[in-house]
Amino acid sequence: MPTYTVHAPAGRLSAQQKEQLARGITNAHNQFTGAQTFFAQVMFVDVAQDNWFIGGGPIGGSQIFLHGQIRAGRPEEVKQGLLRALVDVIAEITEESRQKIWGYLVELPPTQMVEFGHVLPMPGSEGQWLSALPEEDREYMKSCGG
Repeated sequence: MPTYTVHAPAGRLSAQQKEQLARGITNAHNQFTGAQTFFAQVMFVDVAQDNWFIGGGPIGGSQIFLHGQIRAGRPEEVKQGLLRALVDVIAEITEESRQKIWGYLVELPPTQMVEFGHVLPMPGSEGQWLSALPEEDREYMKSCGG
């Protein structure tokens, strides 16, 4: 359900940091939304220094940008708490200043999302949705992730 893409200057994040970020982002999403962790995917994009600009000029250092696509339908306080938690995770793991961490959440209607081959449910309906899926699909979902 959630897809988070972390953009950072090429070489900024180690393999260990990426793994820790993937776990931390997944756990934050689970904590604030209640969605099962096997839905969360986290991707990393290394951006060449000469391909990243702010205010029309090169970033000239380190910047981390998180773009999260989540299902629409959650209260504002949940989204605000999630966003703060995501920034905390990134700042802690990367030891980056919060002023250099930007994060956006984009909401998509669940009816316009397909994961694991099925149109997604509204937030809060995951249990019922999962129960209605074929056993083979449920087992595959549960086998994903750590």
